[in-house]
Amino acid sequence: MYLHYKIRYSCISHIGNVRGINQDNFICDGQYLKNNEIKMDFPICGTKIPQENPVFGIFDGMGGEECGEVASYIASKDAAEIVIGKEVTTDLLRFCYKVNNDICDYTILQKISMMGTTAAMLVFTGKKVALCNIGDSKIFRLRNGILEQISVDHVVAVGHGMKPPLSQNLGIPPNELIIDPYIAQGSYNNGDIYLVCSDGLTDMVSTEEITKILICNHVEEAITLLLDTALANGGRDNITIILCEIQRQTGCLFNRKHNS
Repeated sequence: MYLHYKIRYSCISHIGNVRGINQDNFICDGQYLKNNEIKMDFPICGTKIPQENPVFGIFDGMGGEECGEVASYIASKDAAEIVIGKEVTTDLLRFCYKVNNDICDYTILQKISMMGTTAAMLVFTGKKVALCNIGDSKIFRLRNGILEQISVDHVVAVGHGMKPPLSQNLGIPPNELIIDPYIAQGSYNNGDIYLVCSDGLTDMVSTEEITKILICNHVEEAITLLLDTALANGGRDNITIILCEIQRQTGCLFNRKHNS
């Protein structure tokens, strides 16, 4: 007998109640929002096995800046083409540099003063999960009933009650700042649930509410409840959510034939 895992996932992106355009995007099992797509009628749901090196991530185009939706689209399109090898953390760093350069090249070509995007990504392998983030889009892990943020916010400290500006994001010219995304790697356990989301969720829904929803529901139901709660609480920004649940299965390594 041997143990193997599957990843049960669900993904949704919503414009929210206030914004006129969805500047969020994502990568989920190779899928993302194409040009001019501003909403999803239903969540994307499915299963993957870690050995396929599935990539999940969200990209929040910079609100208030020109063409934020283009920046997040560039990141999602590049993520759909990412090649994951043996050095996953190196691949993620290389990906961030590529997206940063692609966005900068676009701003020069189109004579745009500024645009950018956050990034928060997970890559699963046969034994590990790697994470990468830049900006304030977050990654959480629910383990044994405890929800923990495992990403690092890149923000500037401000006064209480004020939303902090980003200290870095994708789309910064290298002559102004060399980006330094947070990249880490660890083990996953049976029953772990990973949440990747834009601040449209975390600004509207408390950690306690998120934890309760994740504990009490399967990912397919939980993602709809999280979105509905964010919208009911105001929905002031675009909302993009990805949930990945780790499930362990057992099976036979070989099908043996016996000769008489």
